[in-house]
Amino acid sequence: MRCPLGKVSVAIACFIIIVVISVPVHAANWLMMQGTEPGAAAGRAKVWGFIQPIAEMTKGTEVKAGGKMGEPAAFNMAGPDLKSRGSFNIRRARIGVRGTGFPLDPKTNYFILAEFGNNGITHYGGKVARVTDASVTLSYVKGARVRIGLFKTPGAEEGLQAIHVFDYINFSNVTNFLLLERFVNADGTGAGPVGAFRDIGVQVFDTFKLTPKGELSYAVMVGNGNGIAGTDNNGAKDLYQYVAYEHVLGGKGARRQGVKGFLWATQGKRTFDNVQYDRDRAGLGVTFRMQQYRAAFEYITADGMIFNGRSGACSTCPLSMLPEDKGSGWYLHLGYQVMPKLELDLRYDTVDRSTDSDLTTAKNSNRSFTTTTLGAQWFFNKKTRATLNYEIRSAEAPDVSAGSPPEKIVDGIDNRISLQLLHIF
Repeated sequence: MRCPLGKVSVAIACFIIIVVISVPVHAANWLMMQGTEPGAAAGRAKVWGFIQPIAEMTKGTEVKAGGKMGEPAAFNMAGPDLKSRGSFNIRRARIGVRGTGFPLDPKTNYFILAEFGNNGITHYGGKVARVTDASVTLSYVKGARVRIGLFKTPGAEEGLQAIHVFDYINFSNVTNFLLLERFVNADGTGAGPVGAFRDIGVQVFDTFKLTPKGELSYAVMVGNGNGIAGTDNNGAKDLYQYVAYEHVLGGKGARRQGVKGFLWATQGKRTFDNVQYDRDRAGLGVTFRMQQYRAAFEYITADGMIFNGRSGACSTCPLSMLPEDKGSGWYLHLGYQVMPKLELDLRYDTVDRSTDSDLTTAKNSNRSFTTTTLGAQWFFNKKTRATLNYEIRSAEAPDVSAGSPPEKIVDGIDNRISLQLLHIF
């Protein structure tokens, strides 16, 4: 069954019609926080960034069946190099500059950010550093700000939110497999950095105050659909649509209190082995933050160009794609602030990354991944915190017989423990 993208697009269009008759305000949400500056209160150039050192470890279980039996299993190795079951790493080290043209023109602002850490952005292609964001926002039209350049696409909460306020170390399975895009050559080699939930294009967006505490946000973006490091490579553009309503309960900034519901959809095409395939995604969810309580839920569907891990499951095996398949999954997050400096978190997430049984090429390829993450965050201060995660991971191959090689391989996935320090400057 195809993703209900047409219905999602209609729903988003209806929200946008409501939006354009409302009164705009400058609100603290991901679209506004990343795409705008607070007018005359903003500086001409603010240097900022963050560092995330990390240590992670698994048992290091090897591939348990198949032609690569006995070799290191990719899913049990520390990324992005996949050479050890445990490692220290500088996962992210980002530095940027943002500001406005004030006093020359407070209605224009810019955002630049570069990555120096060791991750999927810098690992593929041999780059020491890459620009992840470079955009200019023009706020001249009431209700329709325009952002142009390279920036985060409007969509799923885990991708759109600022990574330095993310409550966990690793993304959920559904975000990792269905949304974090890998660009792969036909021979299974990496064709460039991961998409990092970003694209190069133009976005129209704004936030509107419908009630004293109610805010409606929308965004429509057209992008190349070729990640952070490339121009359009197939003549087809990606269309991104997003709408959210939030009831604000108090506070401000990235951790303000409120209840938010959101809906999004993405349609595009990708060229793989000289053939063009659809890549469609859609999702909906809700987030909640009030005093010491936190919660979030999101459901995501995918149609076409799904990342399929590594053929044979070994750490040196080629990357694999499912260009015509479908997938879906969801996650549920709960958090409780025990004391001002300590927060405990729990996340359950699951994904089926190959669900189209009508495809001959996808026969027996379905893999179901489930992870329960136990987390704790210690806040040294507003700029520095430590995050400890223990991931209870499991997987199965539901379309094959018990004891078959695919089932034995996924049965070898280990639990994982990770400790990460974050410092914002």
